[in-house]
Amino acid sequence: MTKHHQESESDTEHASKNSLGTEESTHAAGAASERSPSVKHHGKPSMLNHVEGSLEWLIFASRWIQAPLYLGLILGSVLYTYKFMIDLVHLWRDVNRLTEEMVMLIVLNLVDSTMVANLITMVVIGGYASFVSRLPVERHEDRPDWLQKVDAGTLKIKLVGSLVGISGIHLLKTFMNIEHKPHEQVTWQIIIHCTFLLSALLLATTERIMHPPHKGH
Repeated sequence: MTKHHQESESDTEHASKNSLGTEESTHAAGAASERSPSVKHHGKPSMLNHVEGSLEWLIFASRWIQAPLYLGLILGSVLYTYKFMIDLVHLWRDVNRLTEEMVMLIVLNLVDSTMVANLITMVVIGGYASFVSRLPVERHEDRPDWLQKVDAGTLKIKLVGSLVGISGIHLLKTFMNIEHKPHEQVTWQIIIHCTFLLSALLLATTERIMHPPHKGH
């Protein structure tokens, strides 16, 4: 009877182990079935993340579209230099036959060309550094002082300041030859010059309000 009792207990333990194994298999299958929809669910966000990353990379790389524009401005600066050299040669060749007023007008033309070239340089360097890519000139010994702080606000103020200077040169040339200029043209030049000057003052004031100087500077 003891032997029969032991065999009965052994069968009971074996049946309970089989039952536990079946429950574990069922639980594992259920867990796998629960995980499988999540894998499918995460497949779509992964594709969207890839598309989003590609779109963001394309948008960020689109800044290089401006690079040909700056190259074109460099070419324009070369042409202005060519024009400057032609005027300088003419002045050198005919200086003995020219009056003082004519020499001053030609010199003002040279100054005008130089200021336009400076304006182009500021637009090319400042615009490229602000909107396309940084320039590795932090430790360059020939780096201009105005490159220490180049942002959109500072660049606009410098550009408007250059336009005020160029407009002033044109206005001075008009005053030197005012007897041959119509009154309406002189009036409009004065209005345009005052508009540039007012714009420069407003931009400088706005920049100072938005970015006040730090104490101790």
